[in-house]
Amino acid sequence: MHIYLPIADLSVNALVIVLLGAGVGLLSGMFGVGGGFLTTPLLIFYGIPPTVAAASAASQVTGASVSGAIAHYKRGGVDLHMGGMLVAGGILGALAGSVLFAALQASGQGDVAIALIYVLLLGTIGGLMAREAIMSIMAQRRGEALPAAKRRHHPLVAALPWRWRFYASGLYISPLAPLLLGFATGVLTVLLGIGGGFILVPAMVYLLGMAVRVVVGTSLFQITFVTAATTLVHALTTHAVDIVLAALLLIGSVVGAQFGARFANKFRPDYLRLLLAAIVLLVAAWLAIGLGFRPAEIYSVSAG
Repeated sequence: MHIYLPIADLSVNALVIVLLGAGVGLLSGMFGVGGGFLTTPLLIFYGIPPTVAAASAASQVTGASVSGAIAHYKRGGVDLHMGGMLVAGGILGALAGSVLFAALQASGQGDVAIALIYVLLLGTIGGLMAREAIMSIMAQRRGEALPAAKRRHHPLVAALPWRWRFYASGLYISPLAPLLLGFATGVLTVLLGIGGGFILVPAMVYLLGMAVRVVVGTSLFQITFVTAATTLVHALTTHAVDIVLAALLLIGSVVGAQFGARFANKFRPDYLRLLLAAIVLLVAAWLAIGLGFRPAEIYSVSAG
């Protein structure tokens, strides 16, 4: 069944979009990530304009992260104090990102810039994830135990002024650290349509030194508000949010996430991380090929 997307200005197979959302939801449930970093590239592969894909994916991530944030809050897994600083920084970042997004659109280089940022970001994150997973798997096969990582914030974070106590996270650091981290995530959310969880979670652990028990819940708390703000910013400024596309993706992702959570219990965490890293690197390579190869037709003209 084909359906017309008013903002993307093209007709798509609704079942394909729902299945695409279900696939991303399946991966989200298995790996514990928002899935936005895969949604946008997959939509681009299908033929959705990158600007519309990025803006619409943010609204899908909002809906997918709400239930997770509520569940973690009920179990005491959300640091509201820390989350508030991340949200404040994220909203400021979303506003700054919207200005940059509009400038890229006006220059005519928005689509290329989004794809290029994705290649660099996914390639780096995927490489680091693969390295860590392979080291862990090899150590287990040799019967060696990896040294436990010490939970401590980065020296740059320690150098920032005006320290506050974040009791739930067990930290005594400057509020500027989560504010700046949230700002960077907000900019990326606007530009790429990602929730930012796959960047935010490692940063909260390795840069801020947060207690692991509140990292995922606090990340989802921030993602919920920042992606909602991002959707609103896109709707008011770039007008690139296609609500029909977002609704189809959300339907699929909600169903897929339930099955993904069940499958996750059947695999070892190290192999799950390695599989996710392989998927991320594959997507990055595909986007890089699309940027580097000359198309068969440099331009085309069609009658509306």
